[in-house]
Amino acid sequence: MQKLVIAMVGGIVALSAASCRKQASQQEESKAFMLSDSMMRQIVLDTVRTETVRNELTLVGKVVPDENRVIRVFPLVGGNVEDVKVELGDHVRKGQELATIRSGEVADLERQMIEAQSDLLIAQKNLSSTEDLFESKLVPERDMITARQMVDKAQAELDRVKAISSIYGVSKSASYVVRAPIDGFIVDKNVNRGTQLRSDNAESLFTVGQISDVWVMANVNESDIPKIRLGMSADIKTISFPDEVFKGKVDKIYNVLDPETRAMKIRIQLSNASFRLKPEMHATVSLNFEENTRMQSIPSKAVIFDRSKNWVLVFTSQSNIEARPVDVFRNLSKRAYISEGLADGEMVVSHNQLLIYNALNQ
Repeated sequence: MQKLVIAMVGGIVALSAASCRKQASQQEESKAFMLSDSMMRQIVLDTVRTETVRNELTLVGKVVPDENRVIRVFPLVGGNVEDVKVELGDHVRKGQELATIRSGEVADLERQMIEAQSDLLIAQKNLSSTEDLFESKLVPERDMITARQMVDKAQAELDRVKAISSIYGVSKSASYVVRAPIDGFIVDKNVNRGTQLRSDNAESLFTVGQISDVWVMANVNESDIPKIRLGMSADIKTISFPDEVFKGKVDKIYNVLDPETRAMKIRIQLSNASFRLKPEMHATVSLNFEENTRMQSIPSKAVIFDRSKNWVLVFTSQSNIEARPVDVFRNLSKRAYISEGLADGEMVVSHNQLLIYNALNQ
């Protein structure tokens, strides 16, 4: 009887211990897979959906001014540069003075102006006298016609000198003023105070460019040429603004290859109203294009690489989150395409997923 009582007590104790262990295990399991409400507010869920697979081509390029809005300023006369009013990178207005050149050619042009005005005045007085004499029958008509021709000739010479002066933009001094032809920025400067200029100088003094719209010139490797199309959208990143993406489109394909680099150039046009993009900046160009296949797609940041595999966290409920291995077909900067492991409509964690992943693997 005593042995039976002891056996019954032992069974009860064992059953109770087993029940406690099972309850503790259930509590631990529930605790391990249960997300708090505060944590739920910190994660982001995305739905798996089938999309056309996109590809991404990364190119290296640089920012250049729009050549259609760039004007090179050449000196129309030779001489000595007396003053330079602007520096490289300055913003100028149309008609603004850029430099002053002391020129013998301008001084000679002023002399020609004075002579032409004097000759015209003399010719007009001579014509007036000849007309009076002709009315008095003192000179033949031939003399009057000759006098009128001299007036016309003097007037034509004065008009010629005035036209040249207008082209040169000279005043009544021996100085030639170089002025900005358009609003823009000084993107190139090849003159300093004291520079001696020849009248046949072939180098521009300044280059003025409008950079409210700019180009990015990028090199395309020979193997990637078939992927390039006009109108392709392009994302541009620069070293100066690493967190900012500038949007543009391919608007020209240069269908020739550089014999040295074996690369083809393309041009991307960008709006630059804020003037943040500067000429000669290095740029990274990302071109996006579609392929003829469809696949499950999720945000690329939802993919976790661990233990030589790619994982995603599939969310069903706060207490049901699965770390599932997947096969990644392609991982771009924003989207990842999954060839196996997910189904349309499933939810994946795409923000703060590492915290949950580490908790699941403890």
